[in-house]
Amino acid sequence: MPRFDLPPHELTRYRPDIREPEDFDAFWQSTLAGSRQVGGEILISPVDSPMTAIDVFDVTFPGFAGDPVKAWLWAPRGAKGPLPTIIEYNGYGGGRGLPHERLAWAASGYAHLFMDTRGQGSAWGSGGATADPHGTGASAPGFMTRGIEDPEGYYYRRLFTDAVRLVDAARTLGIVDANRVAVTGVSQGGGVAIAAAALAEDVAAVMPDVPFLCHFERAVGLTDHDPYAEIVRYLRVHRGCEEQVFDTLSYFDGATFAARIHAPALFSVGLHDLTCPPSTVYAAYNRLASVAREIDVYPFNEHEGGQAYRWPAQAAFAAAHL
Repeated sequence: MPRFDLPPHELTRYRPDIREPEDFDAFWQSTLAGSRQVGGEILISPVDSPMTAIDVFDVTFPGFAGDPVKAWLWAPRGAKGPLPTIIEYNGYGGGRGLPHERLAWAASGYAHLFMDTRGQGSAWGSGGATADPHGTGASAPGFMTRGIEDPEGYYYRRLFTDAVRLVDAARTLGIVDANRVAVTGVSQGGGVAIAAAALAEDVAAVMPDVPFLCHFERAVGLTDHDPYAEIVRYLRVHRGCEEQVFDTLSYFDGATFAARIHAPALFSVGLHDLTCPPSTVYAAYNRLASVAREIDVYPFNEHEGGQAYRWPAQAAFAAAHL
């Protein structure tokens, strides 16, 4: 597939105007304050496993509106902490999987939390365990248009709040160094990591790979791939709702969150990516408030990006900043 987006030299300086609500910050301050006020119990239980070098724990923490959300926690066997900590968010449709997956961070001396994604977990991978108990109005199949009539009811308001509340929960754990917490994720997980880095206080680093949920208006007009195509299908049926839809999405745009991130940032992008077009990734990357920022470019890759080649680069970045 040939490149379909802006040429590389234009991507590096691509800074489009992004629709930003006047009450963006107030909206998120109120959202987080409401869920923090509800509170809830953090439950951690060890998991029996054949692993001899890594401990794994089943975690339940209070997310949006106090809803119980699941996560895995891995750490080097017997570690007492406080350890530098990686919080990871998952790609679209996936769940937290099984406790013997994703061992590299713990094997390298980190505490590692991997968040389940509410309501997802049945499209690929090894499954999820977190319900989304909140109903929404009419939507296209998938998650992109659930509650899209109003930002208060939009699905990603709940998911982004879960992500921040996991940072809150992690910082209460004795094994976690509260001052050395980084957030990361691929695709949807990358978009969630961008939001978490902007909304949680003093995150030490953010490492989004081929991030989704950035520059919605360009993405929807540029690619016919899911999940952005879910929005197109919704608008084909709900004619005349474009302003309402994009007003809702403007509260969840990674490009707007990026302008509020001061932590060191390591992004990645595939220049053949039809799922998360490169210009949408750069729209967020080029708006970062971070002084220390890097982006790894995969000129011939699609949405798979760097795959297994990414982790060594992230590990070096985490070692430098955590």
